[in-house]
Amino acid sequence: MTAAVSTRKAWLMAARPQTLPAAAAPVLVGTGLAVRSGVFDPLPAVVALVGALLLQIGTNFANDYYDAVRGADTEDRVGFTRVTAGGLLAPDAVKHAMYATFGLSILVGTYLVYVGGIPILVIGLASVVAGITYTGGPLPYGYRGLGDLFVFVFFGIVAVAGTYYVQAVGGSGPLPLWIPEGTVPAAAVVAGLPAAGLSTAILVINNVRDRETDAASGKRTLAVVLGYRASRIEWTAMVGLAYAIPVVFSLDGYGTAVLSPLLTAPFAVRIGATVWGRSDGDALNAALERTGRLLFVHSALFAAGLAAPAVV
Repeated sequence: MTAAVSTRKAWLMAARPQTLPAAAAPVLVGTGLAVRSGVFDPLPAVVALVGALLLQIGTNFANDYYDAVRGADTEDRVGFTRVTAGGLLAPDAVKHAMYATFGLSILVGTYLVYVGGIPILVIGLASVVAGITYTGGPLPYGYRGLGDLFVFVFFGIVAVAGTYYVQAVGGSGPLPLWIPEGTVPAAAVVAGLPAAGLSTAILVINNVRDRETDAASGKRTLAVVLGYRASRIEWTAMVGLAYAIPVVFSLDGYGTAVLSPLLTAPFAVRIGATVWGRSDGDALNAALERTGRLLFVHSALFAAGLAAPAVV
């Protein structure tokens, strides 16, 4: 297999472009809410998107490298091909690419720090550290059942609220030391819950698929700790949250357009049938990719529904 894969394709596999919609989705939602609130600012929105994509790619490189060197990726793994463990790329090359990508994300983020000040500096550095220590460092939290919490917080709540904040804070002057009043309303936090839930649902499928090999290698993901049934309940709860929040927004006076993500519910039900009924790698790999697409479409519809009153 190694001989059949070009270096260019191997790097593409390491970057895992199929995961990038998960990084873009919360930026769309935060921007949709910013449009509705009259604080939309295109430059911070675009920079936030680029930064989110770089953080996702850097985290993908980190997971590929550290899971390989820790022995978590073995020949028995049924997930997508990992380039380090598969010998497609040298470990040092993947590690250097990880640091370079995170470094580029920090460079891009300097503009957001200028706009958003100390809060964005803290969030940005915490995101980089979290991306590395998910599987790296002396105490990788992804090996201790905490990965789900990290994804829920950073890929949902923080990403949506942070995207809104860097647009809303524009009139407060450069480098604020703290969050100016009104720049992170409760709606920006709650609006992050659907992306948080669906992003976590992606990780749940990943960990259910790898449960046996993770347990054998000592990687105690939450799926290893909880078992199959409880993990599937977690997946259902996370997806259910994504459909409950638009209803909450509609009841709170945001109009019927915010209910448009509910159009994706039949798709979610079909994915759920696979998650509950199958445990083989081929089926769960497909379910993982479909949940990623569900996250992006759901978020795009939610963002459009939030923005609709301001643009129609």
